[in-house]
Amino acid sequence: MELATLLADIQASTAIAVGLILGMGAMGTAIGFGLLGGKFLEGAARQPETVPMLQVKMFIVAGLLDAVTMIGVGLALFFTFANPFTAAVRTAVGG
Repeated sequence: MELATLLADIQASTAIAVGLILGMGAMGTAIGFGLLGGKFLEGAARQPETVPMLQVKMFIVAGLLDAVTMIGVGLALFFTFANPFTAAVRTAVGG
């Protein structure tokens, strides 16, 4: 195979992987926020006097959920703009 074909295959696979990283991260965060909000409302309905404490904990967990997604976005951007796989192919082919 020639270099252009190999690079095109790697870039196509990388685009699919980036889409999966972003999509699965968004889906996981949405499910997490849904569960978090539901449990918060459940706890607030059972014991209204603990709402301030529960709210603080809910926001901490929400920040952690967003942090995981942002790590996925960072990885996706890395693979999009500084793809390490194309450098390896260029080195192996000598181009």
